[in-house]
Amino acid sequence: MPNIKIFSGSSHTDLAEKIAHRLGTHLGKVVSRKFSNQETCVEIGESVRGEDVYIVQSGCGSINDNLMELLIMIHACKIASSHRVTALIPLFPYARQDKKDKSRAPISAKLVANMLSIAGADHIITMDLHASQIQGFFDIPVDNLYAEPAVLKWIRENIEGWKNSVIVSPDAGGAKRVTSIADRLNVDFALIHKERKRANEVDRMVLVGDVKERVAILVDDMADTCGTICCAADKLVMAGASKVYAILTHGILSGPALSRINKAPFEAVVVTNTTPQEEHCAESDKIKVIDISPILAEAIRRTHNGESVSYLFSNAPL
Repeated sequence: MPNIKIFSGSSHTDLAEKIAHRLGTHLGKVVSRKFSNQETCVEIGESVRGEDVYIVQSGCGSINDNLMELLIMIHACKIASSHRVTALIPLFPYARQDKKDKSRAPISAKLVANMLSIAGADHIITMDLHASQIQGFFDIPVDNLYAEPAVLKWIRENIEGWKNSVIVSPDAGGAKRVTSIADRLNVDFALIHKERKRANEVDRMVLVGDVKERVAILVDDMADTCGTICCAADKLVMAGASKVYAILTHGILSGPALSRINKAPFEAVVVTNTTPQEEHCAESDKIKVIDISPILAEAIRRTHNGESVSYLFSNAPL
C-alpha cells in the first residue's frame, strides 16, 4: 500500500503541521518561491513515486497566488508518478461565484473546478462549501466535510444556558444549516431576511422568530467584511436577546471586519482555523477558534485506508 505524503502550500502551514502531527507523520519537503517577474516556482524536495499525496492549501491570503501554487504542486506531483493526488482545500476559493446571478456574470467556482481537474487532482477534500452544488462542478470525487459536529461540541461546552437558546441564520440561504443544528440541539431557530442593494452592503433586515430573553446564536458558513452578522447582532439585541454569539466556519474577516466585531454586541465570535486566525485573535479578544485539524486528519486517514468518510458528517473525532 502506498505511503501518505502530506505537502503544505504557503497559505496555511500551521494547519498542515497540525494535520501531519495528528497523523503521526511530518510534512514533505517543498520549496515555493517567486521569480523576479512574480512567476511561482515550486520544487517538491522528495520522491513521490507511487505515493498517496495530499496537498493542503486554503483559499485565503493572496488567493490567486495560492491557487496557482496549488495547481503547480498538483501538476508537479502528478508528473512525478504519484499514485494519487488529493487537494485538501479547507476554504474553497471563489465559492461565492457559484451561479449566474446577473447577465454576463462568470461562474468562477466552475472554472476553479476545471483548473484543479486539469492540473491532475484525483480527489478533493473541502469543508462547508458555500453552495454544496459546487461538488457537481467536478467529475472527480469531492468530500465536503462539515464543521457542524465541532460546532455542536463547542456550543455544549462553552455556552451556558444553550438549552434555552435560539439558533439564528443571518440570511435565508443558511436556513438549512441552522435547522440542522437546531434539531441536533433540540432548540428553536429563527432567521433574518436581508435585502441587498449591492454586493457586501445590506439594506434592510427583518427578523422571523422569537429571541426575547434568550441566548441567540448566529450561524453562518463564512464572514468576510462582517456587515451582515454585525447588523444581525444589533437586530437581535433590539428584539430582546439576552446574549448574542456568532459561529462562522470560515472567518475570512477582511477589511473593516475586526473593528465592526469589536463594536458589535457579541459575547464571542467563534471561527474555525480553515484560515489563519492568529492575527485576528490578537486584534480582538472576542474571537475564539475551533481547531478543525482533527476532522481533516481523520478524513485523510479514512481516505487513505479506503474507509467511509460519512462518519465525520455527524461525529467529531476525539
